[in-house]
Amino acid sequence: MRQLYKQPGTNREKMKQIFLVEDDKAIAKNLTLLLQAEGYGVSHASGQAEAAAMLERARYDLALVDVSLPDGNGFAVCTWIRQTQNIPVIFLTASGDEASVVTGLNMGADDYITKPFRPRELIARIQTAFRKAGAVPSVYEFGGLCVDTGTGVVKKCGKEIFLSALEYRLLLVFTGNPGKVITRAHLLNELWDAAGEYVNDNTLTVYIKRLREKIEDDPSSPGIIRTVRGIGYRLGGNDAAK
Repeated sequence: MRQLYKQPGTNREKMKQIFLVEDDKAIAKNLTLLLQAEGYGVSHASGQAEAAAMLERARYDLALVDVSLPDGNGFAVCTWIRQTQNIPVIFLTASGDEASVVTGLNMGADDYITKPFRPRELIARIQTAFRKAGAVPSVYEFGGLCVDTGTGVVKKCGKEIFLSALEYRLLLVFTGNPGKVITRAHLLNELWDAAGEYVNDNTLTVYIKRLREKIEDDPSSPGIIRTVRGIGYRLGGNDAAK
């Protein structure tokens, strides 16, 4: 059954509406109270079928979706959301395996958080998702590389190249900070925000290598993502060491 939780005296037209898909009644209740306290409206579905029906009847601003549902899974719900509404999707799950993280992100989720999570962390991630969703689409061009953040299309010398969700996220960090030196700690923090604790220092090195292999003319002598010794990386720059 659909439940719309609303604070007395609030204007639903101006209130951000969050679509919560969670089968655990206790967790759903606590999340609803938390989100209400932050000024959000909440619509709750307890399963895959109910979520599908609700998506046909109403529009939302953001979705919090549990991966494990009694009559299906959150991945299917995410697919339906992507087909019907252009809103951020954050997965909630008790599963801590990297495969689920990667699957969720590759299916179009904007973020992923593992239960149990800290309430303030969830609110911070929701706020970040809203900020990114409201960002003005831009096109970045550098060294034959073209990144269209509006469509998510990346091209090299006019030919489209395909990146994984985390590779694309990593590239956006660089295009969003042109000419700036970006520390490894900052990159780790950005990727952790997308994929939880599974992105460590060694994983970052792997993602940098994979990204360079896809966007550089010569990955062994990179001209787009250049290494600044002892600090991190930058997008181009003559004073960067390769």
